[in-house]
Formats: sequence, structure tokens, C-alpha cells
Amino acid sequence: MYDIVIIGAGPAGLTAAIYARRAEKSVLVLEALSYGGQIIYTPVIENYPAAADISGFDFANNIYNQAVNLGAEIKFEKVIRIENSDSQKTVFTQNGSYICKAVIIATGSLNRKLGLENEDSLAGRGISYCATCDGAFFKNKPVAVVGGGNTALEDALYLADIAQTVYLIHRRDTFRGEEATVTKLKQRDNVEFILNSTVTKLIAEKNLTGIEVSNKDGSTQTIEVNGLFTAIGRIPENQDFADVVNLDKDGYIIADETCKTNAEGIFTAGDNRTKTVRQLVTAAADGAIAATEAIKYIS
Repeated sequence: MYDIVIIGAGPAGLTAAIYARRAEKSVLVLEALSYGGQIIYTPVIENYPAAADISGFDFANNIYNQAVNLGAEIKFEKVIRIENSDSQKTVFTQNGSYICKAVIIATGSLNRKLGLENEDSLAGRGISYCATCDGAFFKNKPVAVVGGGNTALEDALYLADIAQTVYLIHRRDTFRGEEATVTKLKQRDNVEFILNSTVTKLIAEKNLTGIEVSNKDGSTQTIEVNGLFTAIGRIPENQDFADVVNLDKDGYIIADETCKTNAEGIFTAGDNRTKTVRQLVTAAADGAIAATEAIKYIS
């Protein structure tokens, strides 16, 4: 019987483990792949307080070692379901099951990708999924943003203050995002709209140097860019828990700033919950809050 089982060893889950262990609760962290989450692919972190100029890999190692040194137990097993009762929770993995008093779901979310050749290998070398995280690396350089929703429009507007040129590429001729933001973008001299088009090829040496864009009319063009920001959505890793906690229409666990779900004794933290800002610092904050609430629940 563990006090708390945490599902996911990203920044949110590992922060929750640190807070729970400091409260002397027994903690098991279950991770399907590798610890650190998406942050391990970030070359340099510059927006986390007191940890500027650290690589995502080093950051992940530091937080992992901190949790382990405090006594958190970490196992690399994929969780497939949760059973919830008043007296206890049972977390099932592909290898077995674990009983606990409280659960924190911190599985994060995956960036929806373009599906192009070399996309994964160019992550951190021109390909980015977070304009506010990586935009500063492309000061006075040409970049492109792919997407038609509010995130893509806001990313393009943010980058317009940093980059030399911003190419906004969308597969349709109208945007799903707010018209007010579109109007602001049209007023920027360094923003160029490329509509009815998709990115069909990445051009790179060591880093990204350009993209091939194909229009619906069959024409293609090559655009020189140093950065490509993809904003075509995220995929939350919550499908295995839909029968236990409430999800919104996009698959995110419904929870406010208390990180409490609709299920007693089950909490959530990080990018897999409903929220407006998904950043490293907010993931860590969620982990601290979820652990604190779980400790209160156990007590």
C-alpha cells in the first residue's frame, strides 16, 4: 500500500513526488517511457526561474535525482487503468497492479506533428512546438508558423516582435482562431500569409534551413527559414482514464487550479489537465499543488 501513486515522470509528476516525499508519504512514480517528459528535447531552458541556460536533459536529470534521493520509488511501466473505491485505489500496469490511497495523473500531452521526414531529428534544431519557449533563439531570423487556430495566431503575433519575417501557413483559406488576432497580424509588415497550403518537406543540413510548401492548386515553393513552429494541436495522454475522471471534448482532464478531478482521491497535474498556459513552470506548480491536495486527502 503506497500513500500516493503518481502516473508520469515529467516535471509535474516528479515535482509532486518531491513534495510528497518531503511530507514523508510513500510514493511510487510509474512512467511508460523515460523520465523528463517533453522537456528533454529542449536544447536550452531560459524561462525557468533560477535555472537559466540549462539543457532540458540536464533539468530532467536534476529533478529525477532529487526525487529519487528523497526516497521516491520509480518504475518504468505503462499504466493501463485505474480502479477507484472509497477505501483505496488500484493502479494497473502492463506488469501488475499497485494499491494506494491517492493517485496523481501527470501524463502530459504530446505535440501533434506534421509527419514529415526528419521532423523528430530536427526538434531543437529548428523545429519547435512552443513559440514562447524557443522564440528568442530566432531573433532577426525568418521563421514559419503552421496552424489556423488561436495558438498558431498568437504564436505568429508573438514571433512578429522577435523574428525578421514570420510566414503563417494554413491549409485552409480562413482561420479557426479569433478574427481580432488575424487583423493584428495583417497589420504587421513582417508577417506573410500562405493559405491553402501545407508544409511538405523539411530542408536541413545540421539545422533547419528551409521548407517546401505545397499549395492546393498544385504549385510548390521553397522558403528559407531557420525556425518552424508547429501549432496544430496537442494530444493529451488521458485515454486510459476516461472511465474514472471527466475529460473535456479535447481529451484533457477537467480540473481547476486545485488539480482536483471529479473522482475522490484522484488528482491531476501538468499539461494533461484543462488550463490556459502549458509551460515548464506551470507543470511544476501543478505538481506541488496536486501533491499538497493529495496529502490533505490522505490526512
